[in-house]
Amino acid sequence: MRRVVITGAGTINALGHDVGTTLAAFREGRCGITQLDFRDVERLSIQIGAQVHDWTPETYFNRQQILLYDKFTQFTLLAAKQAVEQAGLHFEGALGFRSGVILGTAGGGLNTWDENYRAVYEEGKNRVHPFVVPKLMNNAAASHVSMEFGLRGPAFTVATACASSNHAMGLAFQMVRSGAAEVMLSGGSEAMLCFGGVKAWEGLRVMSKDACRPFSANRNGMVQGEGAGVFVFEEYEHARARGAEILAEVVGFAMSSDAQDIVMPSAQGAERAITGAMVDAGLNREDIGYINAHGTGTAANDKTECAAVAHAFGHHADRLMMSSTKSMHGHLIGGTGAVELLACIMALREGVIAPTIGYQEPDPECALDVVPNEAREARVDAVLSNAFAFGGLNAVIALRRA
Repeated sequence: MRRVVITGAGTINALGHDVGTTLAAFREGRCGITQLDFRDVERLSIQIGAQVHDWTPETYFNRQQILLYDKFTQFTLLAAKQAVEQAGLHFEGALGFRSGVILGTAGGGLNTWDENYRAVYEEGKNRVHPFVVPKLMNNAAASHVSMEFGLRGPAFTVATACASSNHAMGLAFQMVRSGAAEVMLSGGSEAMLCFGGVKAWEGLRVMSKDACRPFSANRNGMVQGEGAGVFVFEEYEHARARGAEILAEVVGFAMSSDAQDIVMPSAQGAERAITGAMVDAGLNREDIGYINAHGTGTAANDKTECAAVAHAFGHHADRLMMSSTKSMHGHLIGGTGAVELLACIMALREGVIAPTIGYQEPDPECALDVVPNEAREARVDAVLSNAFAFGGLNAVIALRRA
């Protein structure tokens, strides 16, 4: 099978509007969680989130595009443009037919749903804009990315709740590895921070009112975020032949289903995905130096994930570093794995491990090295990125130093 490498990366999230700013925030342990600012926020019980502030779509898109692009699509296109620019790729001619895009999202055009439900039910309007359906559909971002760059190969969207981005990137990896494509753009995006989006999540009673503190004994819930991350996955020889800079090598992917409960996670299901990714990559337990954890800050997720890691790695678990960057950029739901992959690449390329900030009290059920509060310098050669979603859907990606 062919080797797959990452040659471009782009992002916008609460920590920054590009990769460089985001990585600087990871190194500094900076928190992007703030007071939410949108219509009717005062009616919410939860009023904090990792919101993208200073976002002016007019800077990047014309009026006609803004009418057609929901916020999650806007975020995706910006991140995709950054990634393609860094990769230095052009998709004219044959390459366009051998390239595609797979993206993850859970909510899709939720801002569009929210705005138009308000218009019809609250304001009594009898018509909505003709572009409402193409604006809110979950595949809108993938379709617009394919049109923007002329990607005529496989193009679709994956919706598996909080594992959407990892599933999307794992499938993109498999397509390039198998020879079904030469280049794939992949990642994910989310823009749920609107009144309806936050109100729906309030109903689950898993949200914190003050901070995201993964693995800390006094954690009290997750904090939502928004944004996007997009990467260029490219066949190794193709990248090498054109002299591309390689950010990391994608070496393994596995997915599993708990088949157990719609919201409560299973340590066994998570462990099977973790072990499967290492087997797929041809890596031993001892090869893994860092895991970017799912680490939502909820009582159930954190202890379940720690149990899965401890069992999967045995004695090596005590020598692993594992952090949750959700403590800084929030939980981007379907887009979260894409932003978290940036921390994995930083660990491999720069030897800097992003911290779990907000950690205050040790939890005996989370007795692993969670890199509390401050970034750490350490050389690692292989890493994992975990994603475990509602519905019992698990997806783990393995990367290696290029």
